[in-house]
Amino acid sequence: MVSPYKIRPVADLVRRKPYTEAVSLLENMPHKGAKLIRKTVVSAASNALNRDKQLEEDMLYIREILIDEGPRMKRVWFRGRGRADMLLKRMCHITVVVDQTGEVKAAGKNSVGTNASGIRSVNKKPSSKKAGK
Repeated sequence: MVSPYKIRPVADLVRRKPYTEAVSLLENMPHKGAKLIRKTVVSAASNALNRDKQLEEDMLYIREILIDEGPRMKRVWFRGRGRADMLLKRMCHITVVVDQTGEVKAAGKNSVGTNASGIRSVNKKPSSKKAGK
């Protein structure tokens, strides 16, 4: 559970880098977000390698990393003089898309994305929800 504001600077460092370089960068960073992003990048790469057996780790690069806001947990923060404030514990969704470097390929054939829960997604579109009353 990490705020998207804390993870986005880490994601900016590894965006559009080769897979092996990105993983080594993330392993050596002290941030909690680096560990979470590394886990998602490794999962996306293993999905891509499992899907296309001719791929190798050296052929992959991180095409896209999306850090979206997730749900917020609301907690009460008791203050002086009988007051209380709301404390928002923010969470985020991490989506990583890895792609093959080099040669021209069919439209997104080897593009595989993974979000933090390990669900494979290709060409993820935003969902629209109606606000309930």
